[in-house]
Amino acid sequence: MSTIKSSDEHLTLNADGSSKDIKFQANGVEKASISSAGAFTSTTIDATKLTGNLPAISGANLTGIVTGKVLQVKHYESSGAVTFPQDTSITTTMVSGAITPSATTSKILVLQFMSFGLNGGNYPACSAKLFRDSTEIWQKIHLGYMDVNSFDRRFDFSRANYDSPNTTSEITYYLKGGNGTGSGFSGTYGGAGNKTSPGTLTLIEIGA
Repeated sequence: MSTIKSSDEHLTLNADGSSKDIKFQANGVEKASISSAGAFTSTTIDATKLTGNLPAISGANLTGIVTGKVLQVKHYESSGAVTFPQDTSITTTMVSGAITPSATTSKILVLQFMSFGLNGGNYPACSAKLFRDSTEIWQKIHLGYMDVNSFDRRFDFSRANYDSPNTTSEITYYLKGGNGTGSGFSGTYGGAGNKTSPGTLTLIEIGA
């Protein structure tokens, strides 16, 4: 037997028995129901009619999303200009950053930005590499040249890499730059000198 009880503190709607639902109707039309298992189902409630202070919605307890979750974001920025050597090693770290993956199946989206400027000499070439710890992930030689007659020349570089580190230990990514020509001339990057901007490295863990 279904009952309705009221007191000074609350109103009780009781649908006795298993598999019994509490139904809410207006003008003979069902608007919502609550099952005996506690599931609330809205049928014809117009979301545009909701008013008042609604509770904040948190994604912390979302289920059913298997892949594609952003699990964490780490952002790093270089502290100033760095001079790279007069060779083709491309091992001078411009900016680095660490992240600890939550699972071995996670992917790391690595967003990189590097700003080069001519410091002196003729035809230094902007070159870059990305490392995960000691593992080289990507390299590009001769991103662009800057000639001796344009000392205020600046060359900006940006790239994204999608990495699979397969670990739950802390890893460090290194964005490195250099003079890919090895022509005996140097340059600067990642700072205020020669109108360059700080280098940045953004690490985003994606649940996979």
